[in-house]
Amino acid sequence: MTTAIGAKVLERFPAGSPRGSWPAEEYAARRRAEGEDATVVMDLESDAFLVVVPADED
Repeated sequence: MTTAIGAKVLERFPAGSPRGSWPAEEYAARRRAEGEDATVVMDLESDAFLVVVPADED
């Protein structure tokens, strides 16, 4: 799945996680530890956090 801003969505997490739970940030941290440039962004339309990486420019 790709977005219009040139980023590939790796995973999406609902914004209503239990208090003190940051699953999107934890997932992105694991991906960064593996060498990927993962970032968490908020998709307001779907009320979800997206973990994205820059899209490959082929």
